[in-house]
Amino acid sequence: MRLSARSEYGLLALIDLAAAYGSDPLSTREIAEGRGIPPAFLEQLLADLRRAGLVRATRGARGGFTLVREPRMISALEIVEALEGPLSPSVCTGEACTRESGCAAAGVWAEVSGAVRDALASFTLDCLAHDQERLDRAGDRAEGSPAARAEVGPTHSGRATLESAHGRTT
Repeated sequence: MRLSARSEYGLLALIDLAAAYGSDPLSTREIAEGRGIPPAFLEQLLADLRRAGLVRATRGARGGFTLVREPRMISALEIVEALEGPLSPSVCTGEACTRESGCAAAGVWAEVSGAVRDALASFTLDCLAHDQERLDRAGDRAEGSPAARAEVGPTHSGRATLESAHGRTT
């Protein structure tokens, strides 16, 4: 199981798209500049997210990217798996493990992988976008004051019930 800058930047980009949901598409340039993501790298990520069915590209002068579904219907897990592939242990697999009878560590990695999947599935883009808006407002009021920013740290409201096609809620 590997999480890379692809996941981090992809999640940040989709938080911006969630905040803009229902309005005009956001351009790659707008997202890249706002988040400090290299534009060429962001274009690759958005292409992968489009192939995964999470974003839609619109061409033209007012073109850019939008979410395909409502932000409350997209979890951080979907984004990470679209960019990284399925989250599963990378060492204790049939291809990598040479122990025919199995390995005691396999249970550890399976449980860790399950916990990571559950944690990522519990965060929706809707809640993350609301948290970002709240943090941005607090930052505007504090104008860089570390003490004021500390007062309004993350609330973990990014965790929400996710209505999914899988019939599973968290």
